[in-house]
Amino acid sequence: MLESLIVNASSFAVDLIYNLGYGGIIILMFLESSFFPFPSEIVMIPAGYLAQQGKMNLLLVILAGVMGSLLGAIFNYYVGYKLGRPFLKKWGRYLLLNNEKIAWLEEKFNLHGEIITFVGRLIPGIRQYVSFPPGITAMDKKRFVIYTLAGASIWVSVLALVGYFIGENKTLIDAYLHEITYALIAFVVVVLIGYVFIIKRKKRK
Repeated sequence: MLESLIVNASSFAVDLIYNLGYGGIIILMFLESSFFPFPSEIVMIPAGYLAQQGKMNLLLVILAGVMGSLLGAIFNYYVGYKLGRPFLKKWGRYLLLNNEKIAWLEEKFNLHGEIITFVGRLIPGIRQYVSFPPGITAMDKKRFVIYTLAGASIWVSVLALVGYFIGENKTLIDAYLHEITYALIAFVVVVLIGYVFIIKRKKRK
């Protein structure tokens, strides 16, 4: 029974992405990255599988996924920029955040916002919300876009390639996604350690 439901759900996802096309991938990844978060695996893995079947182009699938992710992140950035700052200034004292603490947080994020934005796109559960702090702290828009693109490109490409190579095998997908998640978290840890090392080295100089 459960296996039948899984098969039907997978077939529905493949049919949905095929019918919506590249524009549908952009829209769904926009939603995944913004105010209506749902697993990006539902979008990109079926799209990768369709590319393997010759019904879509793998490069265009990845580009559409990255574009949707970026647009959703930009949407969240502006939500944070327009609503987050006034909210913190008005209600921050109830969260033990006075103006001095808010200014300190803004300063720190302006110094380290790039690395937070980049690695945040690779961590499940954080990926959808990591774009709010850059907006709240008014992070430079160009830097935000560059580091969002870098992180989103890695995640979207991984999912599309999983769909391309093993899209028919649900058991293998589950196993590989767990391994990929652990590998990405390990990658994030290495990046953060390297970043801290570089910062400390610069301070010594």
